[in-house]
Amino acid sequence: MEVFYYLVFGGLAAAVAAMELRKTRKDRVAISSAFDTFKNNYLFVYSLMMAGDWLQGPYVYYLYSQYGFNKGEIGRLFIAGFGSSMLFGTIVGSLADKQGRKRACVTYCITYIVSCLTKHCPEYTSLLIGRILGGISTSLLFSAFESWLVAEHNKRGFDPQWLSVIFSKAIFLGNGLIAIVSGLLASLLIDNLEFHPVAPFDAAACFLTFGMAVILSSWSENYGDPSESKDLITQFNGAAAAIASDEKIALLGAIQSLFEGSMYTFVFLWTPALSPNDEDIPQGFIFATFMLSSMLGSSIASRLMTHATLKVESYMQIVFAISAVTLLLPIVCNFLVAPSEQGDSISFGGCIQLLGFCVFEACVGIFWPSIMKMRSQYIPEEARSTIMNFFRIPLNIFVCVVLYNVNAFPITLMFGMCSIFLFMASVLQKRLMVISDSHKSMPQVWTDMMEGDDEAETLNI
Repeated sequence: MEVFYYLVFGGLAAAVAAMELRKTRKDRVAISSAFDTFKNNYLFVYSLMMAGDWLQGPYVYYLYSQYGFNKGEIGRLFIAGFGSSMLFGTIVGSLADKQGRKRACVTYCITYIVSCLTKHCPEYTSLLIGRILGGISTSLLFSAFESWLVAEHNKRGFDPQWLSVIFSKAIFLGNGLIAIVSGLLASLLIDNLEFHPVAPFDAAACFLTFGMAVILSSWSENYGDPSESKDLITQFNGAAAAIASDEKIALLGAIQSLFEGSMYTFVFLWTPALSPNDEDIPQGFIFATFMLSSMLGSSIASRLMTHATLKVESYMQIVFAISAVTLLLPIVCNFLVAPSEQGDSISFGGCIQLLGFCVFEACVGIFWPSIMKMRSQYIPEEARSTIMNFFRIPLNIFVCVVLYNVNAFPITLMFGMCSIFLFMASVLQKRLMVISDSHKSMPQVWTDMMEGDDEAETLNI
């Protein structure tokens, strides 16, 4: 069965190479040299930021176990990270709209570097602080950088269609190639060079420091609503009103939470699904295979988004439906395929599931640039970071609940729940497509609030 892994990896690598090499002029967007410079600068910084994130993933659980903590204590550390992202991350991320997106990106680098440094201390309290800082950093990573990019892109007067080029390349590089290279680098430091398990975190801090230097030296500042008259509570109320008043924004938030909640749950479930009886599986190699699948998905997305007649809202319905079917495979295999014996290599059912999981990861690769494109279209610039962090609140609650109860439910039930969520996302995406053409303007309540604030300031004067 070991040959099976290489066949899957090789097939995916060939597909990715073919997709990239066979792009025709029709599949490429004509861009200016100024935009090309802007794009390369952002992709370079984003790749460094993602390297700092991906380097920490493979060995964080291993590091905690080496410090002598049990499964329950490690689980609480992970819950602290997602809880921090929900509470503190929402506040810090929302400040980006008022205090500046570049400043928020630098804050991401600083908090994540400090989080890496806490890994040197084996005390539980220090590691807990590190997870809290890591949760804040995650919120900034998935809101501040995209908010800065969209605002800067519009400020420089580039074609809105060109954003799709950056989104697809960012996922291809940051969530694909960089993830694979980071995993290999982390493995080299620990398995081959036999450094201390904290070595990947030190390497991550170096990448983050270098990226922060590039940001400070080459990025300009931009804001959402820098008005001094608005405090954080007013900003939250305005963002909540924008979500409540515009069905498109509310649907987009629900779709994102349903898909990402299923995606993060999948991260915890794929290993026991492929080795239910402790079969010997190469987890690192499978992870790299998943990242190749994500690269293939982002390459497909880049082609789809270059066609002006093909709407993102249309093809994402199919993507969500396919992803829902792939996560039903563990349930099907549980009933139809005989289990393997303990200690054997991956079973026939495991091979079927692995192929399905690769399709799911390809859907993830399509999802990221596509959801970025929809967010750039529907979320008002005044509160972009605030609303994006609001979207992550239900996601973080869901992941915390899953982590807390991960051993309380059968794995098939968890996959079934994720599949239902993905089917719901497909239905909501259909609804978003129906109303997207009939509501072109920004939510009226947001405009009314802005005008009301201006009138109040005039009266005060």
